[in-house]
Amino acid sequence: MRLLIIRHGDPDYANDTLTEKGHREAKLLAEKLGKEKIDYFYSSPLGRARHTCNYVARAHGKEQNVMEYDWLREFGCPLTLPSGRERDIPWDMLPTEWIDNPQMYDKDEWYKQDFYQKGEMERRLRFVTDGLDELLAKHGYKRDGNIYRTEKGHTETIALFCHFGLETLLLSHLCGISPIPLWHHFVAAPSSVTTLYTEERREGIAVFRCMSFGDTGHLYAGGEEPSFAARFCEKYHSDDRHD
Repeated sequence: MRLLIIRHGDPDYANDTLTEKGHREAKLLAEKLGKEKIDYFYSSPLGRARHTCNYVARAHGKEQNVMEYDWLREFGCPLTLPSGRERDIPWDMLPTEWIDNPQMYDKDEWYKQDFYQKGEMERRLRFVTDGLDELLAKHGYKRDGNIYRTEKGHTETIALFCHFGLETLLLSHLCGISPIPLWHHFVAAPSSVTTLYTEERREGIAVFRCMSFGDTGHLYAGGEEPSFAARFCEKYHSDDRHD
């Protein structure tokens, strides 16, 4: 199986759609992915993801076959951090708020901290990971601990159109690592594509392996600079996003 995790194009958050730049990005993405085999299309119900998905699905003649799942919407959890800051997006923390805390690096412990429990992080996390595992089971890969068992593997491609915070949470589950370092040390630009393949080196036992993360080659090929969305200032004394 090939799994594509695709972030929506440059977002117009206020209207839950794409900016003009986002539409250009989605068109370039469709030009690239329209030449590749994609068997199934799944999307977040939020407009910016669905509109991006529609461009690619239309290029395949499958716009009417897109299925929406609520667990693919952007991941949020209201938090009051130990520093006293209040946040709705759990991946937006300052380095001093997490980087020296060993629990943040532990895949089984990070969400058990008091401030996460008060925000019902585990319940929200399970909603996403259970949704992903149920979908993969429909495609013949059933999770068993940290592996996936399959009676008959296949080479179908499924595409998930979603959001940055949700994307890295999916990766953390598939790869068995804490999402905290992924949220804060990696960034997937709008319309970027992350590609994973299953590897079944022993019959019936599969794992997912990431071949590329946040690929924006379609933008460079079309002369379109990647959007700054999801990034923060490169240096403190600049006009770029700080908060």
